[in-house]
Amino acid sequence: MASYFNKVIKVVTFSQSTASDGSDSVIDFSCSPCLEQKIAKLADFYCKTCLKFYCAKCQKMHGKLFVNHVPYGRGDTSKWPVSKEVEDFFQKCDLHEDKHLDMFCDDHSQLCCTKCAFLNHR
Repeated sequence: MASYFNKVIKVVTFSQSTASDGSDSVIDFSCSPCLEQKIAKLADFYCKTCLKFYCAKCQKMHGKLFVNHVPYGRGDTSKWPVSKEVEDFFQKCDLHEDKHLDMFCDDHSQLCCTKCAFLNHR
């Protein structure tokens, strides 16, 4: 259980640091239209209706085309979906990083990968 909370703390730190310091080395959410053009640009908005992310420039066009859509900015990230990087991070085994957590041990009340299940959770 402690490893789960350590992951949560790391993810919260990860998400906040990339949004606040403007780092271009790690983008937690990419603009969907820019990404389709193979441009990695930080998303500033999320549209729950379109299920897409938008940078400020693309959001202007989106706002003109879809007046009734309500975009959520960086201040409302609680309404954004979990990023693929964060989802992958939560699904990886702490001991075997090449394995995904796909089993649950009732005896230890713990998620584990198939290797851990075989070695430690018979």
